[in-house]
Amino acid sequence: MASVLQLRSRRSLCTTSSSKWRVKQVTTSNFHESLEEIKTHISASDFVAISLGKTGSPSAPSWLRPLPFDTAQTAYSKARRSAHRFQLLHFAVCPFSVTHSNHLIAHPYNFVLFPRDELKMGMPAYSFSCQTSLLASMARQGFDFNACVYDGISYLSRAQESVARIRLGTALPSHPVMKSSTPSTVADTVFVERIRTRIKHWRNSCKSSDTNTSKHEELINSLKNIVLGSELFRSRPCMTIDVCSERQVQLILEMLVDYSDDLLPLPIPTKSGTTNAVRIVLANSKEDKDLLERELQNFEEEESKKIRGFREVIDLISASQKPVISHNCLNDCTLIHSKFIAPLPPEVDEFVSSLRSVFPKVLDINYLMKKHGTMRKVTNIPSAMSYLNNHFFAPVDLEIPDQATVKEGKIHGLNALRLCYLFMKLCSILKISPNVTESGNKHLAPELEDFTNVFHPCSAPIQDSSNGDVGVWTNNTKRVGCEQLVFLWGFKFGMTAGMLKSVLRSSHDIFSGEFDVKLVDKSCAIVVFWQSGVSKEFMDVMNSEEIRGDLKELVSDGLRVTGYDTYNTICRLGLWEMDLAVSLERALESSSCENNCEKKSSEIHWYNDNVINLDDL
Repeated sequence: MASVLQLRSRRSLCTTSSSKWRVKQVTTSNFHESLEEIKTHISASDFVAISLGKTGSPSAPSWLRPLPFDTAQTAYSKARRSAHRFQLLHFAVCPFSVTHSNHLIAHPYNFVLFPRDELKMGMPAYSFSCQTSLLASMARQGFDFNACVYDGISYLSRAQESVARIRLGTALPSHPVMKSSTPSTVADTVFVERIRTRIKHWRNSCKSSDTNTSKHEELINSLKNIVLGSELFRSRPCMTIDVCSERQVQLILEMLVDYSDDLLPLPIPTKSGTTNAVRIVLANSKEDKDLLERELQNFEEEESKKIRGFREVIDLISASQKPVISHNCLNDCTLIHSKFIAPLPPEVDEFVSSLRSVFPKVLDINYLMKKHGTMRKVTNIPSAMSYLNNHFFAPVDLEIPDQATVKEGKIHGLNALRLCYLFMKLCSILKISPNVTESGNKHLAPELEDFTNVFHPCSAPIQDSSNGDVGVWTNNTKRVGCEQLVFLWGFKFGMTAGMLKSVLRSSHDIFSGEFDVKLVDKSCAIVVFWQSGVSKEFMDVMNSEEIRGDLKELVSDGLRVTGYDTYNTICRLGLWEMDLAVSLERALESSSCENNCEKKSSEIHWYNDNVINLDDL
């Protein structure tokens, strides 16, 4: 029996949701039955909202958070670092459908996860960081860490699954054998003829033994099978041929095309992924061979389901091609890509291309709120809901099937459900149609299409960021070219942006024009020259030997400057220090930075978090 909850705009959801909203909690014990349920709900939905529960977030040092002056690439580099560093503990998924302008039907689930190495292959177990403050907050909210560790759902990414299938030997040839373009050598010809003769003798021996009934002949045939290396595979005769190279594997597969009616080759892989032998199975007929192939494919699919674990849910969302709604798309999507798809590429364009093959359309609630001018200072979901309810009349009827499986006081995964409500509310306020026609992601309302695939709300969309323009302040839409920003450090401790601007204005004539100063952290500031070309003049003055007056005194006291390219470099190479000034110094001091930083990129300096190694549990 579904329960219908009507939510009006001036009613605070923050105080009522925990007692009235119900979210199905899913662990390993009820994962398979829940998988069938959510498959149906995703198929029937218009959108899928997601929310991730992580072991930490890029909160300190402050400059490692996405900032308004970040380009798409630098913001991605920061999110990539966070995705490598932190781990998922629960993943909320809420498929929902819009029946008319202010009514939606939601099916919320919360999957409890833990990256367990169930196959004993070193995947996906690894060390990850935890922020103690965040874990303490989760504990106060009733999160059961024992259930997470012992009953959390494991998973492998698509890339890890491919490796696991090879190591387990469950991968089957998924495409026709293509003749090699490499010309055959004398050694190839000798090898093929030797294996062909051996297979003919073995095949004829197996065929003839089926018609012999004499005990003596059975004994002789058994001895023949031993000599020929014959054994059984799923009650069918088989033989194993050792190989020394992938070239020999290719030659055997090409040669067996002539016996495709009843011989099925199965490469036997090593743990490193190479092939050390080929098992050849003799079927009774072509029909029996087809039956065996289907059996092996079904077995492979069942084993793959065990290997994939929670990634089955990600694959269901991907296969549906439904628009995905998130609260922080850049951080969420990089984490999803890293844990469930493949390692993150270094370039943001490659990441976006790869992600869009999985989730074609992603909508960021943060971006929708940013487009609503009065919402720019709202940074979390509960405060956004409270603000909307108290300032706008835009009623939303939310219908939630009763599917809670835990006590009301220990419900997790509510944020995905709240995102559904926020999405509908914002669409109403912004006068955007949330309706989806023909139940496909290709039929969003045109005005809603403009909000898709914007992964960093502070920067321009990826496709529009090639001109290099960035923002400077969160609440100001004015943009400036990266070449007009100068990073400055080495000033006296405790100086405010206003004090620093005053000192600079009196230090040199170059500051007589319009410019602004913004502190990035306690050690570093950015200077914004609104007039084109002035930043280059300033850099030239700082690098010359003719500095005079107050500016010379500032330089003598340790003032340093650099352009945006240096900041971009430290983000790309992972020169993550607690103070931005130290990172900039490292980039400038090392002439071979690109070579050295590759080795040091994993040496991340951080505080207020601990490292957990799953191998120690």
